[in-house]
Amino acid sequence: MPRPREFDEQEVVARATDLFRHFGYHATSVRDLGSALALTPSSLYRTFGDKHTLFLRALDHYRATDSAEAEARLSGTGPCRDILRAWLLWLVSGDNGGDGGEHTSLGCFVVNTTTELGAADPEVRRRTEAAFEVTRQAIAAVLHRGCRNGELSADLDVGAAVELLFTTVLGLRVRERACHDPAGLVSTIDFAIRALGPAPGQDGSADRAGG
Repeated sequence: MPRPREFDEQEVVARATDLFRHFGYHATSVRDLGSALALTPSSLYRTFGDKHTLFLRALDHYRATDSAEAEARLSGTGPCRDILRAWLLWLVSGDNGGDGGEHTSLGCFVVNTTTELGAADPEVRRRTEAAFEVTRQAIAAVLHRGCRNGELSADLDVGAAVELLFTTVLGLRVRERACHDPAGLVSTIDFAIRALGPAPGQDGSADRAGG
């Protein structure tokens, strides 16, 4: 009769997510995982098959939790520009991966994985592209709502605006991981929001006419 597992599998996946997110796939060895998770290699292999399978589980775990948080923030009420700006600021606020000393950031696991593995791993790429598409759709929903509510111009090219903001997100996440000056990131966010254009009726034409 097999012995019952003496660990919480979901907790192990969550802890493995932090490890992979911090060091990346290639730099995290099975020995590292066993030590950090307090599991023997045989337990790891018996439960997850191999390091690659555990990595995919970790990526799925991160996508589920991160996407849920992002969706909640982007589906909130309020002016669309405020929602987008608050979300972008949240992205670069930084998960402090240090011990209270010098600021460090783990960055976005999906973006980290994309920069490390690129398109070389089909299973990984399928997951990262799915995560990116969720982000695009969430941004598009906010922009469409802004257009319907009259907060944004009705002729805004939503598709192009989505790509601009999505590309900004990727750049911000990389710069946040590199611990770039937060003031510069905030300036970038504000410029990207302004690129959406003025609200209808607030383009300054009335002031020019009266001047």
